[in-house]
Amino acid sequence: MANRETTQREADSLLDVERTFKERVAYAGRFLWRDRSGVIGLILFLVVVGAAVFAVHISPYDPLEQNLRENKMPPFWSAEGSWDHPFGTDNLGRDSFSRIVYGARVSLTVGFFGVLIAGTLGMVIGAVSGYAGGRIDAATMSLINLILSLPYLLFVVFIASILGRSLLNVVLIFGITDSPIFARVTRGEVLRMRESGYVESAISAGARWPRIIFDHILPNLIGPLITLATFEMSAMIFYEAGLGFLGLSVPPTIPSWGNMLAAGRKYLQQYPWIAAFPGLAIMFTSLGMNLLGDWLRDVLDPRLRRARK
Repeated sequence: MANRETTQREADSLLDVERTFKERVAYAGRFLWRDRSGVIGLILFLVVVGAAVFAVHISPYDPLEQNLRENKMPPFWSAEGSWDHPFGTDNLGRDSFSRIVYGARVSLTVGFFGVLIAGTLGMVIGAVSGYAGGRIDAATMSLINLILSLPYLLFVVFIASILGRSLLNVVLIFGITDSPIFARVTRGEVLRMRESGYVESAISAGARWPRIIFDHILPNLIGPLITLATFEMSAMIFYEAGLGFLGLSVPPTIPSWGNMLAAGRKYLQQYPWIAAFPGLAIMFTSLGMNLLGDWLRDVLDPRLRRARK
């Protein structure tokens, strides 16, 4: 009899969790629908993700296929353009539309995994530093402030020039150099939360510090960190394009928006579409992620929701 009551209680608890999750999803959907900029950001982001995932099916040509007979062909709306190459071709006759679609893979890979590494490292370092306090916190924050005081782009360019051109190197560079931002945000929140009632109750119950950090403090940081990750992912896409423009990102055999900008800068006056379309791809991707980040910040921060109301 007792086992049945326990099983029924667990089932009711699971139903309550599922109902709460559905209510939160429904609330987020209603809030998103009211926020037109959030809808636009989500659409732009999903378009880029869809292009990256289904690049093989979307692109009409191999992004590395060269056809010098059709080099520097203008876009389809030009008198000399053709729907066979809607965005025209570059100086080597490669289809610009196919290269932009495949270039989304590089940008999203760098942005997603770079933010994943930076967020994980920064969250752990900031949580331990903020909770431990004392000399550990002072030493950690001194190192973080030293790194943040360096010119970020110049620092990244210096490291990339040493390590060489590789997608893995670019992801690791952004993931490690961007982690101090997550560490500082996490530390500030941990300093505020470690004086809260539920943390003091956990300490009174005999919980050890790893359990307090990972079970009680870090789950409450998911909202601010997700919002920060969205903006930092947008910034990483910009920085990766900058490295590609300087010839320090992925090798030329991998299509990326930065490499396309670098190839088109020589033809800006005569054939501007070679550099214009990858530049627009970078702009719309970053715009979509920033609008989506603003919406996430409003949803996850109740103070901003009350202010907007």
